[in-house]
Amino acid sequence: MANHKSAEKRARQTERRTIVNASRRSRVRGSIKKVEEAIKSGDKKAAAEALRAAQPEIQRGAAARVLAKNAAGRRMSRLNARIKAMA
Repeated sequence: MANHKSAEKRARQTERRTIVNASRRSRVRGSIKKVEEAIKSGDKKAAAEALRAAQPEIQRGAAARVLAKNAAGRRMSRLNARIKAMA
């Protein structure tokens, strides 16, 4: 439990940031899942379109430190490689 005014404020800020970060993390995961579903369906054009929509979400997540910068780049790279490998 917080014993100082500053610690009480930090606890309030942490609660708010946790909610915001959970929302951001969920948006990133959702966008990645849409790309993976499009890849599984076998439609290359739909998968490329889903990736184009997901990239800004992933980059925003990395900028907000919800996702590590290198992890974001790796995810985008691997999704792109899977789309390129489609027949």
